Amino acid sequence: MGHEVQDQVSLELARRVVAGLPQHPEWLELARANLERWSRQNKNAPSLLRCYAEWRELLARPVAEICAALIAETEEGQRLRQNSPFAGVLPPDEVWEIKSRLRRHATAAA
Repeated sequence: MGHEVQDQVSLELARRVVAGLPQHPEWLELARANLERWSRQNKNAPSLLRCYAEWRELLARPVAEICAALIAETEEGQRLRQNSPFAGVLPPDEVWEIKSRLRRHATAAA
C-alpha cells in the first residue's frame, strides 16, 4: 500500500475512532496500555519512545483535544496517526473494509 493510500486509511480510521471515543472512554485506557506495551517492546528505539511520550501527553488532555489532534489534516496530524495508540479499538472487519475500499479506490484512480 502506497504512502498516500496509507495516509488516507489512517485518517479514515482516526475519524472512526473520533466518532466513537466520546461514548467509549475505555478506549483511552486501551491506548495507554498499547503505549506501555510498545514502549517495553521498543525500548531501544529512541524515536519511537519520543512518539509514545508525545501520545501520552496528548492522552492526558480533554477528549475534544485528542479528537482534534487525531483528525487534523496537517503534517503533525499525519505524523501522529502513523503511530496511533488506538490500534485494536475498531473491529477487525471494519478496519479491513476501510483498507480494502481505499485500496480499490486508489487502484481505480490510477
